[in-house]
Order: sequence, then structure tokens, then C-alpha cells
Amino acid sequence: MKRVLVLDANQRSALAVTRSLGRHGITVFTAEETTSALAGCSHFSKQHFTYTSPRLTQEQFVDVIADLVKEQHIDVLMPMTELTTTLLLPHQATFHNTVLPFPDMNTVDSLVDKCLLMRMAESLNIPIPQTWYVNNPAALPCELEELPYPLVLKPGKSWILQHGQWSRATVRFANDPLETRKILDSDPAFQAYPFMIQECVGGHGQGIFALYNNGEPLAFFAHRRLREKPPRGGVSVLSESMAVSPELRSYTRSLLDNAGWHGVAMVEFKVASDGTPYLMEINTRFWGSLQLAIDAGVDFPWLLYLLVSGARPKPVDNYKTGIRLRWLLGDLDNLYLTLKDREYSSIVKLEAILRFLTPSPFKTRHEVNRWGDFGPFWCELRQYI
Repeated sequence: MKRVLVLDANQRSALAVTRSLGRHGITVFTAEETTSALAGCSHFSKQHFTYTSPRLTQEQFVDVIADLVKEQHIDVLMPMTELTTTLLLPHQATFHNTVLPFPDMNTVDSLVDKCLLMRMAESLNIPIPQTWYVNNPAALPCELEELPYPLVLKPGKSWILQHGQWSRATVRFANDPLETRKILDSDPAFQAYPFMIQECVGGHGQGIFALYNNGEPLAFFAHRRLREKPPRGGVSVLSESMAVSPELRSYTRSLLDNAGWHGVAMVEFKVASDGTPYLMEINTRFWGSLQLAIDAGVDFPWLLYLLVSGARPKPVDNYKTGIRLRWLLGDLDNLYLTLKDREYSSIVKLEAILRFLTPSPFKTRHEVNRWGDFGPFWCELRQYI
């Protein structure tokens, strides 16, 4: 059995990977900036380590991970976030016989760079929101007063490097030209890096999750988001497994086949009221609601482990639909934000309270708090309080 090191251990995806591989008897180590983390508190984590901040000390972070990999004889290194992946992949040779289950950095960039991704989608005839590409912030390709509002301002990259420090670039929403100009003038993510201006597409989010072996698809999975944080669109707090839409599967295959993908990926769409799916982004790593796929019968971490171990896992053709996954504290945030929002009516708020208090117990599992491995929930609860 190979020894696995899971980074970014405070991510829910890291907890899902640790539990999955641990149940299969794999020796799993975890690491994070903090001494306490979700995956590190799982009894499936053999030992938890800390490392220096990848945001503030990039070179030192890489050195610490390289030393840790060598000391613990790690065979498989699994970063969970885009930042740690971006920092470690160019140093693949530093880790000698340790595998990072990703393709080369250029291939990863072709999907995580949202500007490149949208242009690729256009070339493949995959629907995207109406988009204006901005390569030079000083020379906008359009007049702000002529755009259809509300708008989405989307940075090309999720992380930007400024003055030697990495910071997260977030998607911003603007309701009029004045608000748009204010964001462009104040947010560093839109001042020195390419970005996009997109129409705001309504509808519900739907993700297609995939595992590829050097350009060959091995597994697909789909879910729909029932509740998000924040409520108007964000991270899933209640999701449900569903059959893969043939149309979305076709779009997903076009994108990942074109990239010659290897490893896992999440392709995210927004399905409008008329049924049109618009591409939003691709995450080239494990996703937040990973545990739902595992519960439904598609154990992506185990399949990926088999793949990097030289085995050839059988393609997964079916899984359980209608299974729900609830992130309890995230769902509590959803309720709080709904009650706080003045734009929601009293009826909507009352319905939100009733939905929160009456989950579907026979088909809903909790993502973090699980009997038999309750340590991660106590860790999360302490952080939450």
C-alpha cells in the first residue's frame, strides 16, 4: 500500500479523501497551516503536520512539503486547493518518486484560467454567458453604460500574486455602470490581470464530476444544488445526486478531451430557466461536495489512488440517484443569511426555517458530522463558534 499525504486538511474535500482512503486501509497523513484541521481530526489520519503559509512564503512552503514527503516516505501527494496545486506542480521533479495526480501545469492552466477556458468553450460551441474579454484594464472593449445589467465581473485566475503574496480573487456583481466602475477601480484583481465581464445568468447550478486517465474518461457523476451559501449563489450546503445529463456529459467530454485531461475535474454549469446550460468554470481538483459522490457509489479518491498506483480501475457506469448531502453549519449560514436579507419576504423566510428544521432523514447524510468519526465535527464547531 502506498502512503498518501493530503494537504489543505481544513477543506471538506480533504476530509472526504482522508475518510475514503482510510477506510480502504491506506496510510493517510494530513497537513495544513493550522495545528487543528477537519481531516487532521479524523481518526483515519495517521498523523497531522503543519506547514508555512503558501500565500506568504511560497518557496519555504515548497521546501517544507518536500522535506515532509521525504521524511514520511510519501508515495502520493494530494493538494486540495488551486493555490497549493499551482505552487507544487512546477516542482514535480523535487519530489522524485512521489506522484502528484495531475497533468502538466500548462494543461491545468488551460482550464483554471477562466478567460482561456471560455475561449475554448466558444471554439467547441459550448454555451457560455455573453462575455467581454478585458486584457488591458485601461482599455475596456465596451462602454459600461451600454452593457446589460446586472453584470458579473470575473477574474481570469482565482489567485493573484501581488508584492510577493498570494491573495484570492473573487467574482463580483454590479447592478449599474457606477458600481462597475467602483469595483474596477478598487479591486486589485481587475487592475493588473485579464478578466471578463459577463451577463448574469439566472438558474440553478449543476456540476459534472469526472475522472480521466490520460485523456480517457473513467467515471462521471452529477449533482444538483438545493441550497447554497450565500443563498443567491455560492458554495453548496445541500446537494442531491442525479443522473448525468447527456447534454452536459457531451459538453464535459468535449472540454476535457480537448485538454487531454488526466485526474479529477469538476465542470460547473448554470442551467437557465429555458434549460440552456451555460459553462461557469472548471475546478481541476477535488470539490467541496466530494462526499456526496462517494456516498452515491462513485468513490473518486479510491479510483484516483488505484490509477496512480498503476492499476486500471473499471469505468463507473451507474450510481445511486436521489442521495442528499448536507453541510450542517453551512446550511445554518444559509438560513442566517436568508433571514437577514431584507429583499426576502416573510413567507420566504418562514419557508427557509421549515426547510432547515425538516430535512429528509432517510436520504440525507451529513458531510462532516458522522457517527464513528465525530472528531472533524467538533473541530469545525470550535472554529465556527
